[in-house]
Amino acid sequence: MTHKRRPWRTFAASLVLAAAFFGAPASAQAPDNVTELLERAARLVQAGKPAEALPLVEQALPLLERRHGPDHPDVGAAATYLGLLHQRLGQAKEAERLYQRALAIRQKALGAEHPDVAVTAENLATLYRTLGRRDEAELLFRRALAINEKALGPDHATVAASAGSLAALYREMGRARDAEPLYQRALAIREKAYGPGHPQVAVALVTLGELYRTSGRLSEAEPLFKRALTISENTLGPEHPDVASALQELAMTYWVQNRIDEVEPLFRRTLAIREKAFGADHPAVAQTLNVMAGFYRDQGRHADAEPSFQRVLAMYERALGADHPGVATSLNNLAVLYQEMGRPADAEPLAKRALAIREKAFGPDSPQLVNTIHNLAELYRTLGRNAEADALNKRAETIKRKAK
Repeated sequence: MTHKRRPWRTFAASLVLAAAFFGAPASAQAPDNVTELLERAARLVQAGKPAEALPLVEQALPLLERRHGPDHPDVGAAATYLGLLHQRLGQAKEAERLYQRALAIRQKALGAEHPDVAVTAENLATLYRTLGRRDEAELLFRRALAINEKALGPDHATVAASAGSLAALYREMGRARDAEPLYQRALAIREKAYGPGHPQVAVALVTLGELYRTSGRLSEAEPLFKRALTISENTLGPEHPDVASALQELAMTYWVQNRIDEVEPLFRRTLAIREKAFGADHPAVAQTLNVMAGFYRDQGRHADAEPSFQRVLAMYERALGADHPGVATSLNNLAVLYQEMGRPADAEPLAKRALAIREKAFGPDSPQLVNTIHNLAELYRTLGRNAEADALNKRAETIKRKAK
């Protein structure tokens, strides 16, 4: 059986497509119309404002339930989108509940091997990946890949995306040997489907190059990033966000190669492209600023790193909310910088807040807490508070033993 898969690519794009799929407005002025709500939500997500989009999708879901019943595929789609928003905002439990509901609806309504089932399975897998539940994530990613291979054929572009998602998980798990053939397959599929100079080929080149870079295979990574950069500049223009992605990866490769004079200009160009494309407060801009700040810190340029880390923290707090795990990461980065600068009194409240956020988000015994606990323990050691440091290190070791 051949399935027609809706081309969901990014979350914002999926909302736009969903608005069209759910039907034209009954009245152009109807404030509670599903299409209008989803279109408004999509615009907010594209502007980097997921918190403002959330209540709009929350309004759309019960409208669809009343229109079609609780087990209709459109309800499953809306539950999936709402789960994506909760995940973006760091609300993992609510995201998991919605994904599981959407998965059950889609399986029942469409069959267990429908491509839309694969979409939700991948959403749930991505959530589990962020939560460190990698075994569960692997099963779902593998299931999604198998569904897409059977429904769409082994050379379909969607299969390339599924292979890439599973490869990314394997890379995080330290399973580079398992990840590499999947990334290579994704690249080969896209080259065959689109041609060697297509922007989607550039995306695949960047992900394969990132694997090589993080595996220390820098001589193999660099030409992939350069090829991706050329493709993106030629097809999309010099100021497209995909150009920025290749530039940033190339900068990080040069950084590891100690080609320091070549690094900062590439980071600055990346930042300028993303600020122009997305706006100054977008998460993509924050991500580049964070990497740049890490570079400055590595070079001992603490005075340059501090305002970048501070700006990233403020951006994440505005975009994601004060209790998001991404905020905890940003707090921790700034705390470590202050400790290196000999400012432990400034570092302590940041490190304690980072730990509290992660405890709330992941639970008190999650492996996601270990590095944050160790960082706070090191800070206490610096302050001469050895008993508190010892207690924290003991707690971290207990968590690691339980996680094995």
